[in-house]
Amino acid sequence: MKITFIGAAHEVTGSCTLIEACGRRILVDCGMEQGVDLYENTPLPIQPSDIDCVFLTHAHIDHSGKLPLLSARGFCGKIYATEATQRLCGIMLMDSAHIQEQEAKWRTKKSLRSGGKEFVPLYTTLDAERSLKLFYGCSYGREYKIYDGISIRFIDAGHLLGSASIEIKITENGLTRTLLFSGDIGNIDRPLIRDPQKPEGADIVVIESTYGTRVHPERRDYKGQLARICQETLDRGGNLVIPSFAVGRTQELLFLFREIKEEGLIKGHDGFPVWVDSPLSVAATNIYDGGMEDYYDDETLALLAQGRNVLKFPDLKLSVSTDDSRAINFDTEPKVIISSSGMCEAGRIRHHLKHNLWRPENTILFVGYQAEGTLGRKLINGADEVKLFGEIIHVNARIEQMDGISGHADRNMLLSWLGNIKKPPMRIFVNHGADEVTDIFAQAVKAVLGFEASAPYSGTSYDLASLECLAEGNKTKHAAAEVSIKKPGRVSPVFERLMGAGRRLLTVIEHNRGGANKDLAKFADQIDALASKWDR
Repeated sequence: MKITFIGAAHEVTGSCTLIEACGRRILVDCGMEQGVDLYENTPLPIQPSDIDCVFLTHAHIDHSGKLPLLSARGFCGKIYATEATQRLCGIMLMDSAHIQEQEAKWRTKKSLRSGGKEFVPLYTTLDAERSLKLFYGCSYGREYKIYDGISIRFIDAGHLLGSASIEIKITENGLTRTLLFSGDIGNIDRPLIRDPQKPEGADIVVIESTYGTRVHPERRDYKGQLARICQETLDRGGNLVIPSFAVGRTQELLFLFREIKEEGLIKGHDGFPVWVDSPLSVAATNIYDGGMEDYYDDETLALLAQGRNVLKFPDLKLSVSTDDSRAINFDTEPKVIISSSGMCEAGRIRHHLKHNLWRPENTILFVGYQAEGTLGRKLINGADEVKLFGEIIHVNARIEQMDGISGHADRNMLLSWLGNIKKPPMRIFVNHGADEVTDIFAQAVKAVLGFEASAPYSGTSYDLASLECLAEGNKTKHAAAEVSIKKPGRVSPVFERLMGAGRRLLTVIEHNRGGANKDLAKFADQIDALASKWDR
């Protein structure tokens, strides 16, 4: 039995891992890279037609986005996922395929005008439709026998409707190994969905580390933050523009806006409109709104039992057509505009930014993770201007972030999730995190929990029986990616000094290992207080 890491190794997106056991070849996730592609990923060592099945943790494109490409290249096995993930992929993969086709069409038109070549989409809507026929819906908690010697169980990861950590039990040649893939582990106390379910045991764990070096502030008042920012923007006569992930985050925002309106938290702007401008967001909201009781938390179920609609309210306006979308920016009434994509890399949000970024009365509010190299990250980092549709747009609007609303567990939550495993696993593999973050979090796992941990690179392969490393991964970086990360806009020498101070702090923390608990607790309190003061 063997494991090979393909994607999201020392990178935040593009999750993909190959397991070979019992004569079978299985992928866990098959995601698309988003933002900066830092490392040269090792290609799949086998043909897609030789893959027997896929285990899918959740519907986000960085975990599911290459399934249509896999299908187009010959894969015809089953894709095992929760029923909610299956339904969400039904809209998300079709949307992704449409974007691929539109992008290829636009690039071809531009290329042919200058005597260039025709561009072919990564995959088509037909490829997406073909892949959707391969899904097999599963429930949380039930054990599914997939092949002789291989069974799986999905547990609630609390990250997205239907998101799961996947427990894989493999028995080969009389030896049994239990693997646990965390998927993306969710934050706690979020609207609609339950907190992550903690695992009980595993021999080998593959865990994400998106926020592996960060600690969320004390649970912030999401509703209060959102109401304050909305009130200030409407008072200035401006629009509140929210780039939001179409699936998950948009629905959480609608839950909060419903409460804000019901409780009358916005003064002097009765009936202010809230636009959801994204066909994908509208379709996802309809999925969340129908028959998903098995995935909701107790608070949401109680509201539903009262006959309440948790996501819809007066003055909510859903925009699907392009004409409706264009009309939003010609309407002078102050409003809220929620549109995708969440990192501002594609979709209608880019049109709304073009029309709203240059106006000082407006606010652009970020409510999710922004990967390196994305337009969203550039705006958060303080860009004075950005280029949209070939036009330079000055950034005069206020740029804000909501504290603590992340859909990802932070460092302490990840460690707590792992720490629930009573018998120390044989090995922890850390992936799905920024380059240095994966290594730092692996060190934290060793220091705090005493578990053996490492962060593999793409192409790293292990024998699951002996844990012998069979192949070292590829540490070659794309030259363009290095430039993008090392030379971001407006990084001053003082900021570089601040980064150096942060690295020194980690060294000081390590030097205090083994110190008295009283002193360590005082040190931790001082760091937390400093972080809370400067967290933006």
